[in-house]
Amino acid sequence: MALMPAADLEIDVPLVRRLLAEQAPDLAGLPLRLAANGWDNAVFRLGDDLAVRLPRREAAVPLLRNEQRWLPELTAGLAVATPAPLRCGAPSSFFPWPWSVVPWIEGTTAARVSPGQRRRAAGGLAEFVAAFHRPAPPEAPRNPVRGVPLPTRDPQVRRRLAGGLVPHAAQAGRLWRELSAAPPWTGEPVWLHGDLHPENLILRGGRLAAVIDFGDLAAGDPATDLAAAWLVFDAAGRRGFRDRIDSARIGSAAAVDEPTWVRARGWALAMATAMLDASEDHPAIRRMGEEVLTQVLTD
Repeated sequence: MALMPAADLEIDVPLVRRLLAEQAPDLAGLPLRLAANGWDNAVFRLGDDLAVRLPRREAAVPLLRNEQRWLPELTAGLAVATPAPLRCGAPSSFFPWPWSVVPWIEGTTAARVSPGQRRRAAGGLAEFVAAFHRPAPPEAPRNPVRGVPLPTRDPQVRRRLAGGLVPHAAQAGRLWRELSAAPPWTGEPVWLHGDLHPENLILRGGRLAAVIDFGDLAAGDPATDLAAAWLVFDAAGRRGFRDRIDSARIGSAAAVDEPTWVRARGWALAMATAMLDASEDHPAIRRMGEEVLTQVLTD
């Protein structure tokens, strides 16, 4: 994984305040401060309960548009909070891209606690996944690296395994060949979060409070999201997650079959290699990749 890309546009408090004054004047007087500069977006906390999310790179604009178009509909009625837009800002003469006012969600990311401490979140995450995985319409966005047939990720996984940064590369390679040969998904595409790793899960009191960062929102194979069984949990948490999923239904389809769980483990392995391919400037991502790889290899 490369270094975090530079911003195409620098976003600061005066710019955000100006956007609010132009398009949401009732919010423009609230306290405002930078909360995070992410890979794709800058987030500013707005008052106590809101945040402003703006693309910092042009490549992120279609992702934010997808969130604005689909999230309010897809997340209505879910048992956990999400950053579904409350206001959708439009491009301005001084800022060329859309932007959103979203809820500010308090809590701790699951990445800040050990896999064993995430077990109480297993049921909530399973319920989120089962509810979210509804059949997607033809116009739903597609993602070239999420929800696609697992073998399409083979060149990237093999390159990472050969790059010297993935521990136990020979064992991981043998497992990858086995998992990526699983029968493909033949059902209709379902809605996917696309990136259910610990940094995108918010916990309160150990339980799942929110799912964030829907930038990879797409339609496709549900195994991509079911990889959370290995991305998030240890063996005990994984059993709880799988048991709850297996007792539910995905959209109108039957309970998850074994080939889908095999592909899910393959997705987790592919994502672990991506995390481990991180440079020395991403030690937290690398640690997460090491955790995931251990769960995948020892399951």
